[in-house]
Amino acid sequence: MRTNTPAATAADAPAAHATTAASVAVGPNPGEPSAASEPAVIGPSAAAPAHEAKTPVHQSDAAAGATVEPSPAAEASVRTRRGPFALLAPIGSLAVAIGLWYAVSYLLLAPARRFLVPPPHQVLQVAVLDWTHLQPMLQALALTAQVALAGLAIAAALGITGAVVMSRARWLERSLYPYAVILQTVPILAIVPLIGLWFGFGFTSRVVVCVLIALFPLIANTLFGLQSVDRAHHDLFTLQKASRWDRLRKLELPAALPAIFTGLRTSSGLSVIGAIVGDMFFKQGAAGIGTLLDIYRSRLQSEDLFAAIILASLFGVAVFALFTFLSRLAIGSWHASGRS
Repeated sequence: MRTNTPAATAADAPAAHATTAASVAVGPNPGEPSAASEPAVIGPSAAAPAHEAKTPVHQSDAAAGATVEPSPAAEASVRTRRGPFALLAPIGSLAVAIGLWYAVSYLLLAPARRFLVPPPHQVLQVAVLDWTHLQPMLQALALTAQVALAGLAIAAALGITGAVVMSRARWLERSLYPYAVILQTVPILAIVPLIGLWFGFGFTSRVVVCVLIALFPLIANTLFGLQSVDRAHHDLFTLQKASRWDRLRKLELPAALPAIFTGLRTSSGLSVIGAIVGDMFFKQGAAGIGTLLDIYRSRLQSEDLFAAIILASLFGVAVFALFTFLSRLAIGSWHASGRS
């Protein structure tokens, strides 16, 4: 019968470890003491293999799909490297659009009908480089910009305030939100005569048209953002016994900023459209870009018509880019929309 001798030194630990493993694998002989009853001796040489065994597992977990957030410096470096290449896509698409424009002018239209789609260089030469044609367009665009920005500011104030009110209670949302939907679904051209009768046919009516068109996206996006706050964050404010005003100011509105700026970017384009529609129908006072579009259409001034359309589109793009920039400033890097 064998006699078990306890491991006394650290040098004997690997042998004892091997003996224990063998006893567990094979099982103790009848009449011998169990390996579990022997004292566990862990020396430096025994601890090292355990640490080495954990390292490959950790590495395999990282290789299996564990995500590592890149540092802001790394993201800035990637954006810097991608900068020149990011310009190639819009430049390439612009070149393709101009090529298609030339193809329509010279390949699809006969010379007698080319006035319907004049080529780009002709638009540039007649309407843009000639100051007598460009000056009235810029003056009209300035008036349209005033109308669009005023309407957007009023729509933002009404839409965000209305969404906050509806988010306070479910019965308020059920009472007010259907009217916002109805306002969105009513054709604006159908109520333009009523707007003219109520507010006149000048600057005020144009602003009202912008507000009606731009209001709903602000209400819908702001309400969605306020109602999408994480429940755990609400529970934390409840534990701190925060008031409804503190909860709104410190939690709900900051969390809803991405959705609010999404609504602002959407409504900015709609506000420009509303200003142009108002110019076409309310022609009292100074002429806006929409009024000039109607005049150029009736006179078949195709070059001026295309130039005015391009200027109005560029203004809409500029307003959209402005709110995109403000969104990045307000949100920062804590949300994906601020890093894009």
